[in-house]
Amino acid sequence: MPDRRPGGRRYGGLGAGGITERFLGSILEDYLSEKEQWERVTGWLRENGVWIVAGVVVGALGIGGWQWWNAHIDKVNGDASAKYEQMTADLSKGDRTGALILLADLERDFSSTPYVDQARLAFARVYVEGNELDKAATELQAVSQHSKDKQLALIARLRLARVQISQQKPDDALMSLDGVDPGAFEALFHEVRGDAEFAKGNKAAALTEYRTARSKDAGGGSDTSLLDLKIADLVAAAAPAAPAAMKLPVPATATPPTSGATTPATAPTPTAQTQAAK
Repeated sequence: MPDRRPGGRRYGGLGAGGITERFLGSILEDYLSEKEQWERVTGWLRENGVWIVAGVVVGALGIGGWQWWNAHIDKVNGDASAKYEQMTADLSKGDRTGALILLADLERDFSSTPYVDQARLAFARVYVEGNELDKAATELQAVSQHSKDKQLALIARLRLARVQISQQKPDDALMSLDGVDPGAFEALFHEVRGDAEFAKGNKAAALTEYRTARSKDAGGGSDTSLLDLKIADLVAAAAPAAPAAMKLPVPATATPPTSGATTPATAPTPTAQTQAAK
């Protein structure tokens, strides 16, 4: 017989009342576990809420600061660009004094921008055109040694080496080209090395450098017509001279002249002027 208790409930069975109790118990347990979890969350928030708010504030300030910094950089670059354009305009008008003042402004107020290097390169070109090679070399050395732009520094080295060759300083030119990775300018570096070797009188070394430069530019990325002329001239100069034609001896007269007879004079070879007169 099943066990009966007061109240009519039957324990040990799976009646509707037993299922309901189990379902309600499960809901109650879930409710209690969720309540405990929420209490833990709220407790954690009470302990760490200040830090969370501070983190949000710091993040917002960081984003705002980053946006302000970008806007500041854009303004600085814009001001430097305007100053550089005004300087180049003065140079084109021949106003070197005004251009020098603007260059000083760029160096003082915008030293972090690439426009300072560009301004020095512009002045170097003006100095070369005016045959002021020492001043040009000074500007180019500054760019090659201090520019943050590696490509611009390589361009300055190439131009400095050419100026030094014009100054009759080929050894200095070779030193300017050594010790750096030329990167995309490898062909030009070899060509200018060839110019320096030629200036020193080392034609064989110059030809080697020119040929290396030509091989590095096999893709036709630049105009190599002048380089090809340099190679052709050195190849022609290095070709061995043709041997001189051997002169055959004049045969002796077979029959000696008779006594008393006058020996006829040998006719002179007509000169070029005589042939032209004819």
